[in-house]
Amino acid sequence: MGRVEARHVLALRQILASTSWLQRVEDLARSLRHTRSPGGLMLVGTPDDEPWHLAAHLSDESRYAGLPQLAPNLVRWSPPPGAPPHLSIDLDRLAEARRGDTLFVVNPAEEAPAPLLERVDDARRTGTTILALDRGDRDLASLAHDAISLPAGDAPLTFDGLQHLVSSAAGQQEDSRRPRLRDRVSRFLDVVSGPRSPG
Repeated sequence: MGRVEARHVLALRQILASTSWLQRVEDLARSLRHTRSPGGLMLVGTPDDEPWHLAAHLSDESRYAGLPQLAPNLVRWSPPPGAPPHLSIDLDRLAEARRGDTLFVVNPAEEAPAPLLERVDDARRTGTTILALDRGDRDLASLAHDAISLPAGDAPLTFDGLQHLVSSAAGQQEDSRRPRLRDRVSRFLDVVSGPRSPG
């Protein structure tokens, strides 16, 4: 992680302390963990922005936490010919989605393209759980069973940072022996900014 300015750390601390961000992240992560079986979690972005980074982090969390249902199938709009099987899952996978499956939609733009919304709506009608991480798209949020929106300009929390929070929280077991995300973030902020003075 690069050098973090103290004012950014302070702003992040204020956001996390004075709003429900962490609770919202934990709620979405719990929904991800409720995917019934391995292979049932689908992750899709837009034609111009596939969520590779989040897919990698969820796969890592799946291995680390022993939660195979968290390893996502990255659904791609146009996989190139000859791509390996795990990189060649196309939009036909959404048509096969059923109850017990989870479709996690990541849209970094302010509005989701109409073809994406249509496919999400189709998957929802088959009983698939729809989760979304977006920039405030009302149409996408109306289709989602659970969503977190981060409107553009809500610094210092970035869209990438929010994805990191979600993937990290998803790997947490519902176990009191493991520190909660809130505690992990607090410790991280203390390391970066130094201990807080009393009072």
